[in-house]
Amino acid sequence: MKFKKLLAVGATTILASITLAACGSNAAPKDQANFSSSDIIATMDSSTNTDVIGAQALNNTMEGLYRYKGKEVKPAMATKVVKPTNNGLTYTFPIRKGVKWSNGDPVTANDFVYSWQRTVDPKTKSQYAYIYEGIKNAKDITAGKKPVSSLGAKAVNKYTFQVTLEKPIPYFNQLIMNATFLPQDKKVVQQAGKKYGTSSKYLAFNGPYKMSSWSSPNNSWTMTKNSKYWNAKNVKTNKLNYQVTKDASTSMNLFQSHKLDLAAIGGDTAKQMKKDKHYTTQPQTSTFYFEMNQKKDPYFKNAKLRQAISMSINRKQLVSKVLGSGDIPANSVTPQKMSYDPANKSKDFTQETSQTGNAATKYDPAQAKQLWKQGLAETNMTGKSINITLLGDDTEVAKQQNEFLQSELEKLPGVKVTLNNVPFKSRLSRSVSGDFDMVVSAWNADFPDPINFLSLFETSNAQNDGHWSNPQYDALLEKSMTTDANNPTARWNDMKQAQDILNKEQGVVPLYQVTQAYLKSNRMSGLDYGPSGSYNNVSLKLNNSKK
Repeated sequence: MKFKKLLAVGATTILASITLAACGSNAAPKDQANFSSSDIIATMDSSTNTDVIGAQALNNTMEGLYRYKGKEVKPAMATKVVKPTNNGLTYTFPIRKGVKWSNGDPVTANDFVYSWQRTVDPKTKSQYAYIYEGIKNAKDITAGKKPVSSLGAKAVNKYTFQVTLEKPIPYFNQLIMNATFLPQDKKVVQQAGKKYGTSSKYLAFNGPYKMSSWSSPNNSWTMTKNSKYWNAKNVKTNKLNYQVTKDASTSMNLFQSHKLDLAAIGGDTAKQMKKDKHYTTQPQTSTFYFEMNQKKDPYFKNAKLRQAISMSINRKQLVSKVLGSGDIPANSVTPQKMSYDPANKSKDFTQETSQTGNAATKYDPAQAKQLWKQGLAETNMTGKSINITLLGDDTEVAKQQNEFLQSELEKLPGVKVTLNNVPFKSRLSRSVSGDFDMVVSAWNADFPDPINFLSLFETSNAQNDGHWSNPQYDALLEKSMTTDANNPTARWNDMKQAQDILNKEQGVVPLYQVTQAYLKSNRMSGLDYGPSGSYNNVSLKLNNSKK
């Protein structure tokens, strides 16, 4: 299966889930929260949405089969978390009875069938249709080879939704929490036609809130509590008002004047406010890393040279002095606080694989120089100068980051680094075509499972732009998806071993995990950030006696 969440350095609209901010007690009614967003909502069509801002808005207003509560997958439109049958190939979801859309239509299993078929239909042109691969016939449908009616998703009856897979997908229950798998009211979609998802008047909602007075170009919108939501009694805040604010210093000023309760900040503003009592951070399921082009520059096939590059970088200084938004130095490409041991929910994936990674990513300039010399000798390049072009994004943050990385790498004997900062799309196209020596790449999870990151570096994966290859690594990932697919503990161990290989060899060099910095008022509590990076607004509470 392929995953396509790529990131640009400094692109706030991509990195942050959504910038939160609520009005202080002296600025808004007690039952309302005012939020800021880093950008507009491009679409509210779950089939065509591609960004995290739209995904958060959909999470606010729509309800899928499940919803996160902390680390745990909990029933939502499904009445229970389903275990597969038929050797992991069949999922049968009982759907809640008596639930209605905001327009009064009943929510049934057919709403899931319709939405899923619509998403994989080539006519819809969904950029996320690929995420359905593994569901019976999905790939052939998106390729135009089979009719949408052949998708392995059917309504057994009005309140039973059944999904058939082509092969086991061990993370399926997590995968379907992606906004792309939400239900849709067929009547509303067909009546709206091409206007569906462009305005609140062309939508129906089955989630905690319903949207009003919104069209896609708007810089502000309002969500009010949906009385028809099945769990409405537990929604504590009646109204959410959103306003686009893109500048961190503006967000800080609004927070300090009690017009925002939770303001996303970054860069110099985050550095300035780090010691403020309201400063807090939220890790994102996103990591940045070096890829080294082993096809163009064969010397990068030498593990000691890659390890030397890794150990020459002071990650703590990079995140604190350069980035300044609370980002976390990374020991592995898989993010922290995303995936947890099925046998022990208190242990996350990186805790169980970090020892090898700590050794390979420890800042040790002396050891880096020694490994570099050894690697040069092993590749018959002793005494030779190496000129490296470092490809990266052209945002101000990216430029500062790459200048720092340049200075670190040039401490290695004989290394000269030339920076090539280009627009995000150019960086992606050049990465794919192999037009680079080293590139700062990034990935954001589609769903919270290590395979989302580990699969990127399989030998044949289209996203493996550095062409690192290890047969044992490939075999472990294949085993996790086949032989051990229905054995959570064995699969977890396969992925741990694979991550250890990637860490030890530094097939890619992890740099940092993205973290969003906030200024948070005491008035706001209960926002539940699950492992997906989106918050669960059902639990949002406002205490108007606190500031």
